[in-house]
Amino acid sequence: MTLFCGIDFGTSNSTVSLADADRAWLIGLEDQAETLPSAVFWEQDGGAPEFGRAAIAAYLRGDEGRLMRGLKSTLGSGMIDERTAIGSRAVTFREVLTRFMRHMVGVLRDHAPGADRVVLGRPVHFVDGDDAGDLKAQTALEEIARGLGFREVSFQYEPIAAALQYEQGIAREELVLIVDIGGGTSDFSIVRVSPTRARAADRGADILANDGIRVGGTDFDRFLSLAEVMPHLGYKATTKGGQGLMPNHYFLDLATWHRINMLYTQRCLADLKAFRREVDRPELLDRLMKVISERQGHAVAMAVEAAKIALSDQEVVRLQLAALTGGPNPMLRREGFEAAVLPQVERISERLGAVLAQAGVGVADIGTVFMTGGSSGLPILRACVQAALPGVAIATGDMLGSVGTGLALDARRKFS
Repeated sequence: MTLFCGIDFGTSNSTVSLADADRAWLIGLEDQAETLPSAVFWEQDGGAPEFGRAAIAAYLRGDEGRLMRGLKSTLGSGMIDERTAIGSRAVTFREVLTRFMRHMVGVLRDHAPGADRVVLGRPVHFVDGDDAGDLKAQTALEEIARGLGFREVSFQYEPIAAALQYEQGIAREELVLIVDIGGGTSDFSIVRVSPTRARAADRGADILANDGIRVGGTDFDRFLSLAEVMPHLGYKATTKGGQGLMPNHYFLDLATWHRINMLYTQRCLADLKAFRREVDRPELLDRLMKVISERQGHAVAMAVEAAKIALSDQEVVRLQLAALTGGPNPMLRREGFEAAVLPQVERISERLGAVLAQAGVGVADIGTVFMTGGSSGLPILRACVQAALPGVAIATGDMLGSVGTGLALDARRKFS
């Protein structure tokens, strides 16, 4: 039996999918879980890394080593070939990405031995407004895949893959707007779908518009952290009796998943000790230095992420930070979160209008909005979409698996 495979390497979570002649499905990547957190933990002594939930567990139980998340964000940037310290070793981010992908491919080949053709998912734009950076990102991902033994590597836009998956469950033709809010990007496509068109080999004419921006779940985490957490660690704290302010870059790095490890240096701690003599509230920098010296940055980020998710269902949550920072456990309110991320949500709203204009259609022409991606359940985003497309039905599928399943369907279409 011929199997066709797709890989969705995501900023926050990744999936691997297979399709045969009849159906497509996600495979279990970790204890039968179909999603694998895009995380790598490298032990201090440079031993074999751990991946996914095992990586996060190793970090949380205090194993000596380095946790790395948000790795997809290094694609298309100068960071991809930079070296970073892992114990006494220095490795490139490309090597870290390769090890993570090799882990997924190993599981794939347990299910489909000899698999050597793959469709990889990609955002519409890896990098906003930078065609060269965008090409660089896709080329790096293709080089990694070929280095892992794939002789044929194809790419599909993530929202198009989601459209292919959505199409499996419809009974009539319609225009669907795919809104894919992932960990690192928000992507939008308007696609003509139908049970008949699903069998066509070439779907190019059915794609009316395709666009995206580099705004996603990790950005919402960052803005929530800057608004509600970092002020307890010295963000925007005054210095020299109100004459100055603490530099921002320490807090921006601490609130950004893939930059947290940059702070774990003796130089950084020495600089903060010097600032402590100037800051008007030194106890705030004591908390920051505690987080950095104990390498609790990712734990803080995880607490913020968990609070963001909880605010989808609750109006108020308490952020458990005291054990990590020595400071308070602040109360977070949904309205505060929504105020913090409003500028990014407005960017998404603007892009929804732009994608309708690109397709040359009006709101009344859209039959359904299909929302997918890990952040698509946030109330403020659903309200944003509903306001942009009043009266249009909103459907949801597997928030973390729709793209992956669609990639395998695309592989079957391309490689049959």
